Amino acid sequence: MSEAGTFLPQEVIRTKRDGGIIADADIKRFVTGITDGSVTDGQVAALGMAVFFNGMTPEEGAALTLAMRDSGDVMKWTELGFEAGAPIVDKHSTGGVGDKVSLMLAPIVAACGGYVPMISGRGLGHTGGTLDKLEAIPGYDPYPSIKKFADIVKTVGCSIIGQTGDLAPADKRFYSIRDVTATVESIPLITASILSKKLSAGLNALVMDVKFGNGAFMDSYEKAEELARNIVRVAGAAGVPTTALLTDMNQVLGRTAGNAVEIFETIEFLVNPKAADRRLVDITLDLAAHMLSLSGAQPNFDVARDKAAVALMRGDAAALFEKMVAAQGGPTDLFEKRDNHLKLSSVVKPVLAGKAGHVAAMDTRAIGMAVVALGGGRTNPSQAVDHSVGFTEICQIGDSVQADQPLAMVYARSEAEAEDAVNRFRTAVTISEAAVNAGPIVAQTIGE
Repeated sequence: MSEAGTFLPQEVIRTKRDGGIIADADIKRFVTGITDGSVTDGQVAALGMAVFFNGMTPEEGAALTLAMRDSGDVMKWTELGFEAGAPIVDKHSTGGVGDKVSLMLAPIVAACGGYVPMISGRGLGHTGGTLDKLEAIPGYDPYPSIKKFADIVKTVGCSIIGQTGDLAPADKRFYSIRDVTATVESIPLITASILSKKLSAGLNALVMDVKFGNGAFMDSYEKAEELARNIVRVAGAAGVPTTALLTDMNQVLGRTAGNAVEIFETIEFLVNPKAADRRLVDITLDLAAHMLSLSGAQPNFDVARDKAAVALMRGDAAALFEKMVAAQGGPTDLFEKRDNHLKLSSVVKPVLAGKAGHVAAMDTRAIGMAVVALGGGRTNPSQAVDHSVGFTEICQIGDSVQADQPLAMVYARSEAEAEDAVNRFRTAVTISEAAVNAGPIVAQTIGE
């Protein structure tokens, strides 16, 4: 351990290498070194590997999370006109295919008394990003000033923005080194990475959507549960009450995958929820209820879920979504003129089932990669995406299909890309003679 007044990064590494517990002060100084460059890439990599093999206690994880959070800007809502203890709450998903839940969730929670300052990311690999979807809306500004961000949260109740370079910069460097040193999969480091960015929003409560299945980052249920429990423990130790839901990502969530197509589905969901995909409705209302009850905006889960359902069904959430879009530079008539504002590719082809039967399984990751191949995703963070491509009318496990019935519709930039997407999608779906029922969308809820 480092002596008072003398910081020795190698001693911090040695402590964790030997299975010891690192003092909070040493974690803080190590993270400062990551931020200002006084700790070398080799030392960062060595600590990452030591944590990978020996883990961290919840207290160490909380210290690492808070140090990385404090390496950049942290929202202080009381200084921005909010009362102390206001129900400032957010949700984070570990990512999936067709996961547009944040887009409906934020206005539903806002309509029921919560404040949702949602800081979202872009897609990478097979998973889509909330920010990419919102940028399919012309004029939408994902990077307002902090003052404007706070004003929108206060007046509308929710605002969805992107991560800036001033947000948890220590995590950005730590992650880039972990990425090339085979330590990304460390549960304590994943936890600190997620929470440092989320807690920089100054939250009073957080709800996690931790996905499992073949379209999830954590494909194993056991690994997803381990991550969820660790996040709940560490966030609690950091002073932010957190609930985690384990949710199924063994099929596309909803009926679309892409960017503009998911905005279309979001609008349809908000204006005509009775016709929406039931799994999408269930997960959205469950997450909303947990956000509202955990933050204190509503007294308990049952009351919160009822109020969330009412806010959705009578159009309150739809009105707030459109108001948020307009406040961030988007059109004021998005819902009414969505066909004019949201551009879809002109090449459209069906993915025909080819045989009659029941949809029995789906390689969800492969479908996500088919969106990437169309141009709707990216393989490195600097790539631009084509918002106009993707899949609509996506089948769900348990659906009965005829041979000439589409499993999905493809929107592509060219005939060749459309044909490739058709083949990718058809290969990713298994059709059986016997009927199959999908499991529940929410498999488990984990709280403190």
